[in-house]
Amino acid sequence: MAAMKPRTGDGPLEVTKEGRGIVMRVPLEGGGRLVVELSADEAGALSEALKNAVG
Repeated sequence: MAAMKPRTGDGPLEVTKEGRGIVMRVPLEGGGRLVVELSADEAGALSEALKNAVG
C-alpha cells in the first residue's frame, strides 16, 4: 500500500510548460491546489489582466 501524502497548500505557485499547454498550480488556503491548463494566448491574457489589477 502506498503512503498517503498530506494535502497542503504550503507549496509555491508553480507554472510549467507541458506539451503545447502551460499548467499553473496554485496552492489553496484550505489545502490542495487549483490546477489550470492554459494556452499561450490565454496565459498572455491572464498576464495582462494581472498587471492591470496590480498596477
